[in-house]
Amino acid sequence: MSLEDPLSGIPANVWKRFPLKLVEGVPLMEPIADNWAQVASFEALPDDLLIATYPKAGTTWMQEIVDLIATDGDLLKSRRAPTHLRCPFLEICSPARVLSGVEQLSKATSPRMIKTHLPIQLIPKSFWEQGCKLIYVARNAKDNAVSYYHFHRMNKTQPDPGLWEEFIVSFMEGKVAWGSWYDHVKGFWEQRKKHRILYVFFEDMKEDPKREILKVMQFMGKDLSDEKIKIITQNTSFQVMKDNPMANYSSFPPAILDHSISPFMRKGVVGDWKTHFTVAESEAFEADYRRKMGQCSLRFRLHI
Repeated sequence: MSLEDPLSGIPANVWKRFPLKLVEGVPLMEPIADNWAQVASFEALPDDLLIATYPKAGTTWMQEIVDLIATDGDLLKSRRAPTHLRCPFLEICSPARVLSGVEQLSKATSPRMIKTHLPIQLIPKSFWEQGCKLIYVARNAKDNAVSYYHFHRMNKTQPDPGLWEEFIVSFMEGKVAWGSWYDHVKGFWEQRKKHRILYVFFEDMKEDPKREILKVMQFMGKDLSDEKIKIITQNTSFQVMKDNPMANYSSFPPAILDHSISPFMRKGVVGDWKTHFTVAESEAFEADYRRKMGQCSLRFRLHI
């Protein structure tokens, strides 16, 4: 894989908070929407592995787990480059002179590890035609909303989130980048038996990391020793990843990700929503949740 950083040498004034534009009814950041034809026509390969999540649901965590499994627990190989180079972001499109995710992937060697936040209806058809494996990570809505709010604050390319009480309304209405959390988690859940999809829960990963890593390993068709699994478990813990410059997104310029506002890897816990939601907000959120998720068999845990 070519590990040339597409962000290198780009002047800070190129970056801004991009507005959202609809693609098939889903709000995406303007550069992605404007280059949608390139994303939709992406040609997947049979051995591509797609990691799909709603933003801030455990994406980077799963990327590190998958990469360490793929490299047989070799820490030197897993730290060969930052996450965004080892696992390109499929749909990302930025200002001129910045390689898009599709362009990065065109230079990558197989087998490719690919990240996406697209809802299932926007996944390029070639992934299904090629029978690719897909790992989906889902996180409970309340914690996901809190993490996404802080990500908006520090990510200078996302729309301004406003105040927390404003953002939570946008989140419930699906008027945020990549759209409705409810539609996103349900879409992959409902299709998980029709395609090669491993559906993983963030809360399960926190409760028993080794158990979930073993599931991922088996899904990937790997068979690693207990010692290798121990290495992977230890080195994908939140604190180790937060201190790992190849995983914590500290290589991004502050014009894009401003860690002084909020670190990319902030807390990584289950239940942080309790420090953000007022009683009234929690009650309104839960009533809305029941309306949107009532007929779905998906069950999330708000604490472990």
